[in-house]
Amino acid sequence: CVLGGLWRGEGVRRARMLRAVSAGVHSARATLERAARPTARRAMSMLAGDVSTPLAARRRPPPNLGFVIVPQQWVYIVERLGKFNRSLGPGFHLLIPVLDNITYIHSLKEEAISIPNQMAITRDNVTINIDGVLYARVDDPKAASYGVENPYRALTLLAQTTMRSELGKLTLDKTFEERETLNTRIVHAINDASKAWGISCLRYEIRDINPPANVRKAMELQAEAERRKRATILDSEGDQQSEINIAEGQKAATILASEARQLQQINTAKGEADAIRLRAAATAEAVRAVSAAIASNSGRDAVALRVAEQYVEAFGKLAKEGNTVIIPADTANAGAMVAQAMAVFKHSSGFGSVPATNASPVTSESSEIDDDVPYDAQHDSR
Repeated sequence: CVLGGLWRGEGVRRARMLRAVSAGVHSARATLERAARPTARRAMSMLAGDVSTPLAARRRPPPNLGFVIVPQQWVYIVERLGKFNRSLGPGFHLLIPVLDNITYIHSLKEEAISIPNQMAITRDNVTINIDGVLYARVDDPKAASYGVENPYRALTLLAQTTMRSELGKLTLDKTFEERETLNTRIVHAINDASKAWGISCLRYEIRDINPPANVRKAMELQAEAERRKRATILDSEGDQQSEINIAEGQKAATILASEARQLQQINTAKGEADAIRLRAAATAEAVRAVSAAIASNSGRDAVALRVAEQYVEAFGKLAKEGNTVIIPADTANAGAMVAQAMAVFKHSSGFGSVPATNASPVTSESSEIDDDVPYDAQHDSR
């Protein structure tokens, strides 16, 4: 009986131990499944494109099984008996069951936080709807765990209030023109306010700015008027440039024409000078030839004959060129006229005085030719 009782008691202990081990295995399996479900949900959410909720808010801390494996770019915050103990980086770590507890999980990767659409009033009292995207990263996991409750929600609310505050300093036109400046101001304001939270804002991008319908219509009219203004200015500048080009062309043409006339006059003057020199040289050569011919024996007779011919021809032209006509007294005596012409030639050549002739004017005035006065002087006086 004693041996049987001992045997039965040992069996009971073994059964109890087996049941405890089985219960522990089942409990661990259930815990692992519960821990795996959020991870699966997060994976499906990420595949579906859901980025509105931060990764740290979509993941729950795993249970303490005596060890934990931390993924790359993740940090686990471990508390021991409710007090901060240490931060666990990537890798394998041992934990004390019951005493240690993983309370917070943070991702060190840059995360995009969608800022919901909100209404804001600009400096010129125009109400607009605006939203954006905030890019943030956890720099201090401990400060992010204990500095603020739900740091990503706090960062989102801070971005909204900062955006409304910065928009109130700008007019509607400046809001569209100075997006980069507005984004920079919002980033600086968020970083100044979130230093104690262990989170840094890397950049902020305004996604959409939607003014009311009447404001949009007024902006479209303003843009159209501005385009017409620029077109008119460009047309006037084109006309102005065209007039300037025409004036410059006329100026250049006038200058070229004056230079051409100057060159023409210079060339004409040079040509006339050359012609005068050539005529003078020809005349001098002719005079020298005539002088040489006169100096010969028969040259004087030829000259006398030529002078007589010109004298007779001159009498024929007197009636055409003047009002007073002088004719010889004896027009029928041609020999007397030739003798008178020869006398003029001899007198001009220095061979003697001019003989008197019986010439009477046709007009009422009449005088005798003085034998002592040269013929040319008497002719000029008459």
